[in-house]
Amino acid sequence: MAAACAPLAGDLRSQLLASVDALLFDCDGVLWRGESAIPGAAQLVNRLQERGKLVFFLTNNSTKSREQYVEKLQRLGFRARCQQVFATAPCAALYLRREIQLCGSVYLIGGAAFRGELQAQGIVCSCPGPEVTPGTVQVWANEPLDPKVAAVLVGFDEHFTYLKLCRASRYLRDPACVFLATNTDTLLPLEGGGIPGTGCLVKAVEAASKRTAYVIGKPNDFMFKCIVNEHGIDPSRTVMIGDRLDTDILMGSNCGLRTILTLTGVSTLEEVKAHQESDSPERHKLVPTYYVNSVADLLPGLE
Repeated sequence: MAAACAPLAGDLRSQLLASVDALLFDCDGVLWRGESAIPGAAQLVNRLQERGKLVFFLTNNSTKSREQYVEKLQRLGFRARCQQVFATAPCAALYLRREIQLCGSVYLIGGAAFRGELQAQGIVCSCPGPEVTPGTVQVWANEPLDPKVAAVLVGFDEHFTYLKLCRASRYLRDPACVFLATNTDTLLPLEGGGIPGTGCLVKAVEAASKRTAYVIGKPNDFMFKCIVNEHGIDPSRTVMIGDRLDTDILMGSNCGLRTILTLTGVSTLEEVKAHQESDSPERHKLVPTYYVNSVADLLPGLE
């Protein structure tokens, strides 16, 4: 049975907020669009914290450090600290360091901020950045590989090249080499449209290596496990708030959380209805518990 996806209004708002201790917010499309805060979003987040609620900011974006996210949040009027930000880059570092205790270095397809988050947690990585593809196909196929590389990690890389794809696939020929990805989002939403997302790069490496990456970000549950481990939150008293059914809402479902879809971002009620009417149990996981037009609609529940 799919979730009801009830409109969150009236007394239901205050009842829900009274029943939770922690709120997990996706960022882009939920708290802001581009460089502008969603009207009322900062007031909501700040008032929740004044009432003693735990607030966390979750993002699949690996192009910014936690410090950069805190700077943006504060610039847009949100009370925020680094400990509240859970992004795929620092969570990937935690996975490598704590979960699998990686012995060796990482071949990183990603940017400077991603590399910085890994290095801050003691992860050694090679990250070529912009580079010219030299020589011929034969040269690429026989380029010396670093024997210390024990993992390939794929994030968003605006300088992704065929040579990087070749290197990654060659490292992954070794079955002992760990294969990780930040996320599988195929679209990176931008104001006025969008561009291919990290998932497109991940698919290329998966196809070339004939292997499947372990995904750190939403909708996988690892990011939520990081929050639980660090802050001890109770899933039964936690709610996930997001604008994408296939990442935010599905992660909430995978973690046993109540979920709220906000209509200021990517997904629509028409999509929700299609999932509700499907015979597929997997598609039912994409149906939120509640929906709001904007997160600001929750403010009356705190009065």
